[in-house]
Amino acid sequence: MISIHMTRVPSSIVVAYRDDGPLSRAMGLLVAGQLPPLPPVIAGTFVTGVLLLLGVAGTDGLAVFAPAVTLLLAGPGSTHPHDGRLDWLVPPTLRVIEYTFVAACGFAHEVHPLLVFLLLGALAFHHYDLVYRLRQRVYPPPWLATLGLGWDGRMMVVSLVALMGPMTVGYVALAVYLWALFGWESLTCWLASPRSGVETADMGTQD
Repeated sequence: MISIHMTRVPSSIVVAYRDDGPLSRAMGLLVAGQLPPLPPVIAGTFVTGVLLLLGVAGTDGLAVFAPAVTLLLAGPGSTHPHDGRLDWLVPPTLRVIEYTFVAACGFAHEVHPLLVFLLLGALAFHHYDLVYRLRQRVYPPPWLATLGLGWDGRMMVVSLVALMGPMTVGYVALAVYLWALFGWESLTCWLASPRSGVETADMGTQD
């Protein structure tokens, strides 16, 4: 019988919601949590929007560089405690950037809409699962953020596929990988979680 280690919720739930990958976390270590997270993320959103409008995510357009720009701006803030009054806006803003970029790249390269939504569905499932785990005071293992690539890594992969192609194969491969990873880990994690503990956490959230 496989034993699943259940990691407790970290001290900063907002940071956990970010879903940072290895690249973003590494950049955060460079500034040791001294960079406020919200202004750079807002700047990254603006730049990504401009690049998407100019390049329309084309292979020869500027939009494929949006992930690198966003990482350079938002990555260093990953180690900040996110204890500011408006820092809770950072995770949903990162979600908007990631989802918009994935959809724009797919539709601009004429990837079948079903494949685009299949990939977006894997991301949405993972983020919903993350939110629910935090509500239950159960956090996924640290390796999941690494193998799941994080918002930064996934955008980088899509950008590389847009540069090298073919997009359809890349979207299928990434969607299958993420669904298998997130689905398997979520299933095994919740099956290993004691039911009584989950019920207790549910009662705690209702107080």
